[in-house]
Amino acid sequence: RRGAVPVPSPVRCRIWPVDDDALRQPSDPEVRGLSAATKAGFDAGGSLSVVPAVGTISFARGIPSPDLFPFEQLAECARRAVLHSGRVALNYGPPGGYEPMRSWLANRHGTTPERVLLTPGSLIGLNLVVRHFGRAGARAIVEVPTYDRMLTALRDVEVEISPIARTAVGLDLDQLRELALQQPERPCFFYSIPTFHNPTGTSLTESMRMELAELADACDLLVFEDDPYGALGIDETPPPHIYDLLRRRGRSDLALFSSSFSKTVSPGLRVGYFLVPEHLVSSLEGLATKTYLSPPLLSQAQLFEFVSGGYLEPHVRSVTQALRARRDAVMAAFEIGMPPGTRWTRPSGGYFLWLDFPAPLNAIALNERAQAAGVTFVPGSSFFPEDGGRSSARISFSFPSVEEAEEGAQRLSAVTRAALEH
Repeated sequence: RRGAVPVPSPVRCRIWPVDDDALRQPSDPEVRGLSAATKAGFDAGGSLSVVPAVGTISFARGIPSPDLFPFEQLAECARRAVLHSGRVALNYGPPGGYEPMRSWLANRHGTTPERVLLTPGSLIGLNLVVRHFGRAGARAIVEVPTYDRMLTALRDVEVEISPIARTAVGLDLDQLRELALQQPERPCFFYSIPTFHNPTGTSLTESMRMELAELADACDLLVFEDDPYGALGIDETPPPHIYDLLRRRGRSDLALFSSSFSKTVSPGLRVGYFLVPEHLVSSLEGLATKTYLSPPLLSQAQLFEFVSGGYLEPHVRSVTQALRARRDAVMAAFEIGMPPGTRWTRPSGGYFLWLDFPAPLNAIALNERAQAAGVTFVPGSSFFPEDGGRSSARISFSFPSVEEAEEGAQRLSAVTRAALEH
């Protein structure tokens, strides 16, 4: 008909997968660790599930198992959030996030709501912090191995990375002091995951945390403490946060803390949070507004109903019980099947353990053989800024069932033995 608006032809869109911390691209190390059959989903133009290919047991993804989600409680909390707070939660909101949730977190951590910044997952907040400090010539101290996304974020804004080794006994504080006082460019922060570390699963002792707080105080070093796994203690309650130790010393200006509900409740909620020194609040809120205009208040209100309704603590207890069974299954199978010279950490909480293969095995090459045997992991080199981790692997035991965890560890043990024999 004359004057009619033509109807456009349908357009086929490629949908990238939703990760636990951010949208993944197929070049990311964990996606590279997937089987060829799963990666083919990218080439087909379809959506890629976080679920591994049929027949593949994945130790690669740092994500919770869907059987651990509190479905009924979250459904009820979503209904309450809309009915009780819909006029606020369904609208645009302030950059700091949903006020009742900020107040709940402030009370939990002994601070003020103004110091709490809710973000759509903690990775976005991490990038806001890096962008605040980011400029060519800036420098950050980072423990290694470390969370690979921090390394990526720093590289993207051309911040120099000063690495300090994270070992089984912790950190070399003498080296940290030297790096903190290094001239002419003082570091903008020291980034650490003290509790149930990603990727090694280890934790800093209370005495080392106290020494670290003392060092930061003496050197005026901002400590960026990342704590997404701290609530998931399997065998023990973790020592005090470095954030709290600095505040007790009257140095809250040096304490930057981040955490997330992705590992404890659900990554689909996309709720992370930061406890921010007063001098950083305005800048980070401004960057948040430029980045996403308004936070997702509805999911934050849903989470508030969950935590204020008393669901969080019993749910976390059930999650840690499930993680204990999965961890124990992996380590028992390694004890039986891994060849002499293989070493691994025993995490007392969190999602991960660190595996050192016997020399001269290369983890990247071994992962290719493992994929053919139906098991995947992330090679350790992904967690170093330069060389390192070539004969190591991060093993995530959070996603497989207990039976799959045992079977996957047996498959990986068999692949490791076979690689040494040839």
